[in-house]
Amino acid sequence: METSIDRLLENREGNHILPFLWVHGETHDVYKKMIKVIYDANIRAFCVESRPHKEFGKQQWWEDLEVILTEAEKYKMQVWILDDKHFPTGYANGGVEKAPPELRRWHLCHRQTRARGGKRIRLNIDALIHPHERYSAVAWIVWLVYANNMRLPRKCHDDSLLSCTAWGKNGRLDLTPYIKKGRLVWDAPEGDWTIDVCGLSRNTGFHRSYINMLDEVSCRIQIDEVYEPHYEHFKRRFGNTIAGFFSDEPELGNGNYLNHYNTLGTDQSLPYSRELADALREKLGPEWKALLPLLWASHGDAFETARVRYIYMDCVTRLVEKDFSMQIGTWCDERGVEYIGHVIEDNNQHARTSTSLGHYFRGLKWQTMAGIDDIGGQVYPGGEDKKSRNVFGYINDGEFYHYALGKLGVSLGSLNPRMRGRTMCEIFGNYGWSEGVRLEKYLVDHFMVRGVNYFVPHAFTCKTYPDRDCPPHFYAHGHNPQYRHFGALMRYTNRVCNLISGGRIDAPIAVLYHAEAEWSGKCMLMQKPARILWDNQIDFNFVPADVFAEREFYHTEISRELIVNGRPHRALLIPYSQFITAETAQGITELMEKGCKVAFIDALPEGVCTGESLPAAVGECGVVKLEALADYADAIGLRTIRLAPASDRLRCMRYLGKPELFYLFNEGGGLYDGVISLPVNGGLYGYDAWNDRAFALDYQEDGKTSRVRVSLEAGKSLLIIRGEGNAPQLSTPLCLAGDKTELKTFTQSVCKSIDYPHFTGSRQIQKLETYSNTDKKFSGYIRYETIFSVSPIEKGSRQTITLEITDAYEGVEAFVNGVSAGIQITPRFIFDLTELCKQDENHLAIEVAATLERERGGVKRAAPTGITGEVNLYIKCGSK
Repeated sequence: METSIDRLLENREGNHILPFLWVHGETHDVYKKMIKVIYDANIRAFCVESRPHKEFGKQQWWEDLEVILTEAEKYKMQVWILDDKHFPTGYANGGVEKAPPELRRWHLCHRQTRARGGKRIRLNIDALIHPHERYSAVAWIVWLVYANNMRLPRKCHDDSLLSCTAWGKNGRLDLTPYIKKGRLVWDAPEGDWTIDVCGLSRNTGFHRSYINMLDEVSCRIQIDEVYEPHYEHFKRRFGNTIAGFFSDEPELGNGNYLNHYNTLGTDQSLPYSRELADALREKLGPEWKALLPLLWASHGDAFETARVRYIYMDCVTRLVEKDFSMQIGTWCDERGVEYIGHVIEDNNQHARTSTSLGHYFRGLKWQTMAGIDDIGGQVYPGGEDKKSRNVFGYINDGEFYHYALGKLGVSLGSLNPRMRGRTMCEIFGNYGWSEGVRLEKYLVDHFMVRGVNYFVPHAFTCKTYPDRDCPPHFYAHGHNPQYRHFGALMRYTNRVCNLISGGRIDAPIAVLYHAEAEWSGKCMLMQKPARILWDNQIDFNFVPADVFAEREFYHTEISRELIVNGRPHRALLIPYSQFITAETAQGITELMEKGCKVAFIDALPEGVCTGESLPAAVGECGVVKLEALADYADAIGLRTIRLAPASDRLRCMRYLGKPELFYLFNEGGGLYDGVISLPVNGGLYGYDAWNDRAFALDYQEDGKTSRVRVSLEAGKSLLIIRGEGNAPQLSTPLCLAGDKTELKTFTQSVCKSIDYPHFTGSRQIQKLETYSNTDKKFSGYIRYETIFSVSPIEKGSRQTITLEITDAYEGVEAFVNGVSAGIQITPRFIFDLTELCKQDENHLAIEVAATLERERGGVKRAAPTGITGEVNLYIKCGSK
């Protein structure tokens, strides 16, 4: 039976990469050239993005897109279309600006004041209901950059009062009967009073002329202004050349756009619509308006506050799901195209409003792939505990990005039946020119070992170099020296993605998604237990409470395991939650009755979000301290992969596909050398996806386990394949053996990428050091040439010749006698030269491609350039 490995070794893998192609209205020749550039980078799809194209949705756009689609068909490539003129999705190509004002975003605003009773209180309510949010100079600069020359929206004149409530020691009092002509006149009883005023306004938020995600008619504007015109022009290409649409960071849009800490209870405006009002009236009862101040202040009743906050956010996110996600997803389903994209997940925003949609699993529910985004230095080697400050001023939570982001997307892709185990990551964007292929390989491995199997590299741009918009750009019209190396990285990425598609990840633990807990009270963020599990090679899924509430959709089965969409979990872990949903409580009761392991981390909950009593079974659940979580998993038999010595940076994913495999990636800073025990018995071989080599492994069978010797350098990966009699022809692993000769004398020359291969400035060097010592502003290729000799071998003998470069920056290609030995991008850089060498003298050329960082002005903190380590030649002779 043919396996994925067989197809890879025969270069028959499918495509899992669709980079952004930024178009601005360039010539058709530029578009044609850029499509070939993408194709030559081993990529067979792309996503067209207006960045912006000023004629988006007009005649020139249709003409340009026709050329792009025709050219894609020439190369048998698929095309995705980013679904708006401006970032983020929701501008609807200006459709909201033309629509009636009531279809614009609408926000619930809150002001609070305190008063001493026993006297007449007078307040200007009209002054209090208007929005009072303040934005920093940085915030407005960011708005101007990302708004892409959008006009400031016209002011709406329908600000209105929703409620005015006084809170005292004996409860609350509705003050709206005391308001006449915008002024409150109230004879307050004795005591201290807090007065909360809730108003409605369309004159707040960064993106005021965007669709209201809580309004079905408003969301329809997105379809009418973007989706339908594309269908009208290119109907025959839907489902073939046109693969689908991409929504980029749709948002609720309330509050300060740059505030990533906007949990309920903080000072912000909140999303609103008439549909939301109807839902709140139904769920909270006739006094719903008077209860809304609890979205900002608890007034001493934690249980009532939890109920109001949970119901509000539950209604908001259900409307996002229905009005936005489902409406677009259904439209795409009916026309045979896919719907993908992502929200802003940054710093736990996936469960909040403002820049995101309030609930990750609901906001993306009707897409056909899960989606996440890694941009601007969020993930990087050693970043797990870093609290770096973003250019926008907020602190990046390294623990979230390294322990939650990837698995959040993969969990959605695994558990949502519409997504068929597929998760997309938009990647590389806005890291700057310092990001090269060395870091890029770390990033793709970081996400693939967590289960991500589709990527949207950010970006290829049609604008002339230098385009200052969110570099790096992978081609930069021939100026990027690492373009070919990037192509090699894409080939590697495709190989691995093919192997981790079509099956399922072995994730024996379900960790409850924390959204509802955060809405309603105190909670532990889900990345806390995720870190303990992942650092101990124990895999898991983040599971939303909706798997209990929507059992038919998620194909939920409750037995000795919690099975969601065919994915079995042998234990459910609930990070500390002050309150849990009623559906979760019921699910826990059933799981306990069936014998499934359920444990709360650190403490039991205090109650149910909506006010009901906790079932007795919840109180009978075990409580595990966070720091003891790995031991707990071990005790219940869920720690099936073990390392000796232990390592908290060697990542391992077991994938149950065709073939079954174990994917290892070293995220640490040094060599891992040890033994990994795997819960399978024999039939194993190794696969080096970068060099496309299958090879024998050094392992021992021990009952139902196999103990595999592993030596894995930092930044490198290994796939251990379970062959079960279907192993391909195995080669020897690429390694260093034989007599070692250090090469020290070279002829060095350089050239810019745009001038390649015309090298200049030839000189003799005796010492290998960063080329920045010679020219600190140089970005391009640095070439090293020398001659080495190979002695004749005896008849019947075999000779292997291997080149080692211990360190270089960054992409390295070796040539022997004018023939390429391949590209390597992670140290140590090792090349098999055996088939390229001849007896006697051989010409060796090593070309090192730097990033464009130094050329673009990043000199002070820039990485070295060229070869900075040793160059060694290993020659081994032996019998055939």
